[in-house]
Amino acid sequence: MEGAELHEACGVAAVADLEEGAPQLAVQALISLQHRGQESAGVASVDGEGLQLERGMGLVSEVFPSGRPDSRAGTMAVGHVRYSTSGSPSLENAQPFTFRSRFGTFALAHNGNLVNALDLRRRLEGEGAIFQTTTDTEVVAHLIAHSRRDTLVEALQEALMQVRGGYAMVLLSRTGLLAVRDPLELRPLVFGQREGRAAAVSESCALTALDLPLLGDVAGGELVSIDPAARIKRHPGFLPAGPRSMCSFEYIYFARPDSVISGRTVQMVRRRLGEELAREAPVDADIVVGVPDSSLPAAEGFARTLNLPLEQGLAKNRYVGRTFIQPSQGERELTLRLKLVPIAEVVVGKRVALVDDSLVRGTTASHLVRLLRQAGASEVHLRIASPPYRHPCHYGIDTSNREELVAAGRDEATIARWVGADSLAFLSADGVGRAIGESGCMACFTGRYPLSVVGAGAKRSAEVGP
Repeated sequence: MEGAELHEACGVAAVADLEEGAPQLAVQALISLQHRGQESAGVASVDGEGLQLERGMGLVSEVFPSGRPDSRAGTMAVGHVRYSTSGSPSLENAQPFTFRSRFGTFALAHNGNLVNALDLRRRLEGEGAIFQTTTDTEVVAHLIAHSRRDTLVEALQEALMQVRGGYAMVLLSRTGLLAVRDPLELRPLVFGQREGRAAAVSESCALTALDLPLLGDVAGGELVSIDPAARIKRHPGFLPAGPRSMCSFEYIYFARPDSVISGRTVQMVRRRLGEELAREAPVDADIVVGVPDSSLPAAEGFARTLNLPLEQGLAKNRYVGRTFIQPSQGERELTLRLKLVPIAEVVVGKRVALVDDSLVRGTTASHLVRLLRQAGASEVHLRIASPPYRHPCHYGIDTSNREELVAAGRDEATIARWVGADSLAFLSADGVGRAIGESGCMACFTGRYPLSVVGAGAKRSAEVGP
């Protein structure tokens, strides 16, 4: 994709292990979820002395160089990798957070955005709450603390009944682990189990790292509890479920290609996106070039459908992190220059069909088109395996300003001139639905939001985010 353009909120993991290796397993899960956030990482765990927390800024391997939090043992742990959608990139906002309440000490972490967080925060502050961070997560913790219900589970339920948005949330206490998904299933959450070990994580690739079979997706509004003996219990209807609206960008870009979401392997969905794109927007070209890495399956499907050779026309420096995750535009552009370079012998004199998975602000696309021309490509035709990104997302992706979106208010010919391509075509929303097998949430393409976003702009201006 336009790797420097989109930012996903984060990844979460909740792990129980009878051999007391939960903290180390949580770190392993976070390494598998590193693509979802590279700003900070943290693990909270339970051992004989109580709840312990270790977190820091940077990659998981930098925060936990030994591969475990301070070499501690423990039977239960929750972990988090973060990219801030609007809250500041600082240690105070690194998750998980720990809180003391009448229910005991608990740790909380989540992925997503709550569109009514600012209103809830103002109300809680009016009731005397003192906030230490600028995150949605702390809003939920205060709602739990303010609850008059009898148990932590009931207090969590009462808290989440008051929030609106997309989230996958994990909670750790001395008595067990809780994992819950938003009623519309906007953000992903899956679970797995074998004897003596169980986990709920953002993506199934983390279950693979934990040597756990994927048992299924947490349903919208469902709570999954894991007790200290690593036994799983499902609680459907914990929250009233709404119409299923899984984020389409999980398939298009965010998720790892080996992950399985709703029974669909991401790699295969991306290949079908390319096939649909070829049928909708064929092109006279000599070769097809995909933008590494997430666009390569779409490029393969595009090339195969049109019977064109798929070539590696762009080389990737794999020691440079995902550009979309960098906190500032300047850093993202520098990382991009270091990350992708054209292979001149492959593209010189060729009509190149450049396949990317999305086009958001357009800066990456214009940079790559320019690189290919400088390397000798005679023509560059840009094909995007998703629709024009015209509307901001308020559920966990950092595209808050419509003015920053290159497709907003522009047609394909105008965008093609802006990025310097000889032609440009997007996949339709119907094509995305056919490739995925369901429509899901496509608000960023269509402007039809599955959940009211009134007040979301004010929320972002106050820097409240996950």
